[in-house]
Order: sequence, then structure tokens, then C-alpha cells
Amino acid sequence: MRTPRAFPTPAAFPVPEPFDNPVIDRPEPRVSVQDELVEVTTLLRRHRLVEGLVRGEGDAPDAQRELSESTVYRRSKEELQRKLDRLHPADIAYILEALPIDERLYVWDLVRASRDGDILLEVSDAVRESLISSMDTEELVAATESLEADEIAELAPDLPQEVMDDVFLRLPVDEREQLRAAMSFDEDMVGALMDFEDVTVRPDVTLEVALRYLRRFDELPSQTDQLFVVDREDRLLGVLPINRLIVNDPDLTVGELMQPPVVKLLQHEKADEAAHAFERYDLVSAPVVDTNDKLVGRVTVDEILDFVRQSGEEDVLAQAGLREEEDVFASVWASFRNRWAWLAINLVTAFIASRVIGAFEGSIEKLVALAALMPIVAGIGGNSGNQTITMIVRAIALGQVTPASARGLFAKELTVSLANGLVWGGVMGAAAALLYKDIALGLVMVLAMTLNLLLAALMGVLIPIAMLKLSRDPAVGSSVMITAVTDSGGFFIFLGLATLILL
Repeated sequence: MRTPRAFPTPAAFPVPEPFDNPVIDRPEPRVSVQDELVEVTTLLRRHRLVEGLVRGEGDAPDAQRELSESTVYRRSKEELQRKLDRLHPADIAYILEALPIDERLYVWDLVRASRDGDILLEVSDAVRESLISSMDTEELVAATESLEADEIAELAPDLPQEVMDDVFLRLPVDEREQLRAAMSFDEDMVGALMDFEDVTVRPDVTLEVALRYLRRFDELPSQTDQLFVVDREDRLLGVLPINRLIVNDPDLTVGELMQPPVVKLLQHEKADEAAHAFERYDLVSAPVVDTNDKLVGRVTVDEILDFVRQSGEEDVLAQAGLREEEDVFASVWASFRNRWAWLAINLVTAFIASRVIGAFEGSIEKLVALAALMPIVAGIGGNSGNQTITMIVRAIALGQVTPASARGLFAKELTVSLANGLVWGGVMGAAAALLYKDIALGLVMVLAMTLNLLLAALMGVLIPIAMLKLSRDPAVGSSVMITAVTDSGGFFIFLGLATLILL
């Protein structure tokens, strides 16, 4: 639950009684999640085998069947459940993603209901959809209402509306308002990443009072490296790092020790900006404020890491022409729907490239060497274009490229491609001239490779810049488009030059 804003008076904090340190059960040493997957899979297959044997004893007397089930079936099931109980929710999520759907749902049924919400937060969107579809409304409500408001907001897009309606009704009023606030932000905004577990203090209290206040918590919110100093209207005044709070004179006031925040994030700014700030300043947490400088929450490094990982995965999928993350064990129809669009575009571009070749059939018939050499021109252009477009898309993601800087990028990339074209085109031209004993053919190779590399550089900058101006994701289908251009362009340039010079 969110920390109360009203800071208590010093008298409200009794001096804690001395106590002995409790003996803490240390967790077992972590093993790799791949090993955990192997162990769970082995236990699962063994349990399913026992289940099949027990159910196959339909002709056995009832007493013998009950004995077999109690001594073997239940033991194997309990062993698997104990293993799952010891695993972290993130590890269970990984295991569920790596299992075929029938085994995934079987394991999911064995997971304790109290852990459902935490695991749903960890699994990928595609796998989450399959798990949610196997649960009824009451199970989903029970799993969701145990989560914090910001976590519920993360699950909300995947939950049925009736589940969200029930969750709203069951939440306390303050958490209901927090949930409404969290759901009002787009997923690429800072507000979608923030949580409401910030710990606040007033500037006029002493460090001793602040320490007593912290001792009232059962535990501090995760990633708490600083306290946020606010006035009576909850306006952010500064921050008090925990490491300064602990080592300084308890009689000093918070106001004397507080310092300006390294960065203040606005709740409606892009999450990319927050990710850049965390990377640049090595932050663990950062305050989030509204336009009136009122503290509304905080963003922590674990949320930033999740956002960066998800953004990276989406970029990789987009470059390959996949519309969304795909469950590797999804149905054939679901995978088909995810992949068909860009494959259709690929088919069109491949057909165009084939027609370019078809237009020069006569030239190829007269000089068969053209058929052997033209894939080299197209392939080198495609590789060069993908290098350029990858660098530009990355620079855009880091905020290093704007439409205003496009002219300089064009000049730089064209110069690099010209140098590469002359060097490697010269190498390939010399090889072609020696192989086919035709100097003119070698010259064609030099010119064609240089021109196609220049085309690749031009399009490698132009495509993402154009997407940026159109407010589209520069990574979406970029590799598909650049390959289409360099293939068709490479064939046309090489065969056209060959027709003009050699025939």
C-alpha cells in the first residue's frame, strides 16, 4: 500500500526495544533456470506417466486403485508442487514459456493460486493470453486484486472487462484512484512505469525522527535508495539518499541534508527519456511529478530494465516483419496471422526483383557470367544497407538523430559506402576480370557494386528518417524494405550496366 503522505510528529515514534537478530532461513544456492526447466520437465513427465498408469487401472478393485493413487500419484504430484513452490515467479514464468501448451496449462494448475498474479506479470504477453484464457472470472479477480495498482494496470489490457469491473469494486478507494491514474497513461509514458510506493518526509524533521519512521515499516519498498522530501502540498523539494541518512548526525534536519534530485521525470513524458536518464546517471530510482511539481510516484530501475528489454524485443520482431510477440507453441493459425503481412510484402518485392531480371533475359543469355555475378552485387548491397539502417535506428532510439541532422548523416554514410564500393568493388572486379578474362566485365562489377552500396546507404538513412517524420517506429519492417530496394536496385544496376557496356 502507498506510504501515507502526512508525516507523523516525533512523539509518534517510540524508541524500539532491543531485540535479538532472528535466525533467517537462507535460500538454497540458485541454479540456472535452464537446469530448473529440465528438473521440472522431468518431474512433470514422471507425474503424467504415473497419472496415466493410475487412470488405466479401471478394472482393478476400488481399494487397490485408491491405494495406488494415494501412494504414487499423490507423491509425484506433491513433489512437483514442492518444486514449483521453491521457484521464483520469474523462473516459473520462464518454464511456462518453454512448455508446450498442454503441459503449460497442467503446470499452471499446480501453481498455488496466491502466486498467480506475480507470475502473470512475469510471463510474455503471448503466454499470458493462454494462461488467462484457462482461468475463470473468480480466479482472475483473486489473482489480480492481490497486486499493487501499477501492477494491475500492467495486466489490465489482457483481462476481460468483467474482471476489471470486479477488481475496481473490491479495491480500497485510495488504491482505486491509483489504478485509474495508472491506466490513464499510454504504455510508452513514464506514468505507465511508475509505482506509488514512494517514502516521503518533511524538511523540518530531524534524521532521528526519520529513522524512527522508517523502522515502523515491516520492510521498505524495493529499490528504496532515497527518501523524497515534500512540503505540505506534496510538492517535491529534494531527495535524501539513504546512505546520507544513516551516517550523519541524528540531530540534523532533513532540510539541511537533502539535495536536489538528479532528475525529475514528468508523468506524461516518453518512457524512452526515463530509460536514457537511468542509463546516463546510473539511477536506482527517480521521482515522478506532475506539471505542478507535485510528487505522484517514482520509477525504479527494475521497471526500466523491463521496459528496455521489451522495447529491444519489439524492435527485433519489427525488423523481421513480425507484428507482435509470438508464443513459440502457439497454434498454426495464430502464427500464420502474425507472420503473413510482411511475407506478403516480401513476395511482392521478390516478384519485382524477378521481373527486373526478366527484363534482361536477352543479356543473360548472351553472357552467362552475368547470372553468376549478379547475386553478389545484390547481396553486398543488402548487407551494407542493413548495417546502415541498424546504426541509424539505434541512434534514433538513443535520441541522437533528428530530422535536422539528416543531411550530415546522408553525407557521411554516402562517403563510407563510396569508399567500401571502390575497395570491395575493385577486389570483386579484379576477380571477375581474371576469372572470365574480360576487363570490361570487371569494370562493370566495380561500378555496379559502388552504385548499389551508395543506393543502400541512401535508403538506409532515408527509410528510418522518413518513418520518424511520419511518427512511426523506424524499426518496423526496415530490414525487409532495405533488402527489397537493394535486391531490385542491384539487379537493375548490374544488368543495365552490363547491357550498355558489354553487349
